[in-house]
Amino acid sequence: MSKSETTKTVLVAGTANLILAFTKLIAGVLAGSSAMLAEGAHSVADTLNQGFLLASLRRSARPANRRHPFGYGNERYFWSLLAAFGIFVAGGGYSIFEGVLTITGNEAGGGEHLWLAYAVLALAALLEGTSWLRAYVQARRETRENGRDLVDHVRRTPDVTFKAALFEDTAAMIGLAIAAIGLTLRQLTGSAFWDGLASIMIGLLLVVVAIALGRDSRSLLIGQSVAAETQREIRAEIASSPGVTGVDELFTMHFGPDELLVAAKVHFSDTISADEAEDTAGEIDRRLQERLPIVRHVFLDPTQSEPAPVPSSQCHPTP
Repeated sequence: MSKSETTKTVLVAGTANLILAFTKLIAGVLAGSSAMLAEGAHSVADTLNQGFLLASLRRSARPANRRHPFGYGNERYFWSLLAAFGIFVAGGGYSIFEGVLTITGNEAGGGEHLWLAYAVLALAALLEGTSWLRAYVQARRETRENGRDLVDHVRRTPDVTFKAALFEDTAAMIGLAIAAIGLTLRQLTGSAFWDGLASIMIGLLLVVVAIALGRDSRSLLIGQSVAAETQREIRAEIASSPGVTGVDELFTMHFGPDELLVAAKVHFSDTISADEAEDTAGEIDRRLQERLPIVRHVFLDPTQSEPAPVPSSQCHPTP
């Protein structure tokens, strides 16, 4: 995955959300629509979150130092966790609250500018669609590189910054459809109930997205291993090296979307010397980083195979 591609994806999404945040809120006030106000809150939350994600990209790029020898790649997960919290509070919470007020009749009236709400929804569909298409194209490009299908790639990618942009854009497109349906039913029935219900549904949608992003970010922040098939690939690469008779234990951990630590206890043949074992370890390091560019740190614990146990009959000769 490309950090520059992710940055472009976040910038496109942030620009679209910034424009839409103002237009949706203005249209929501003039049209007296809680669904449009919910969509405005949605765009405000997304704009704030894009700022968090851009900050994560910049801060995670800082070089390693003595205090942080593995770099700052995990900062992406921390800021993505903040972004998920922002979606939950600023977007989901406000949308549900606004919808409840509308349904219970405690929300101010309006409705003489419904045409403006429809116009803003059309503009939002264009801008959000462009942003979503950008994220989708990046996802398709990455699936061609790793051979996975789209859903599996999005589910398992450690690039939570890209995942957050894609999830937010997808939720935005669904939210626009919900808002349009709520406005239409309100106009046809004359009841604000449908408008309020649409606002609540938008809020629940944002809560689901926030929980999904927060769960993934938390899992990666506390140290998540690489996918099982990648672990098998790493193990096979180590085990196939000359002089290696087996791999006892293998540990992997992400330090960022593009940084992976590999640690393994490796059994070396009794026939090779300490110098040869050291050369083999260096060759394993080089080959792993060539085969899997995300591998940044390789630590091998060389051991020798334990001798086969001697049968008890040979330990105690018969008199």
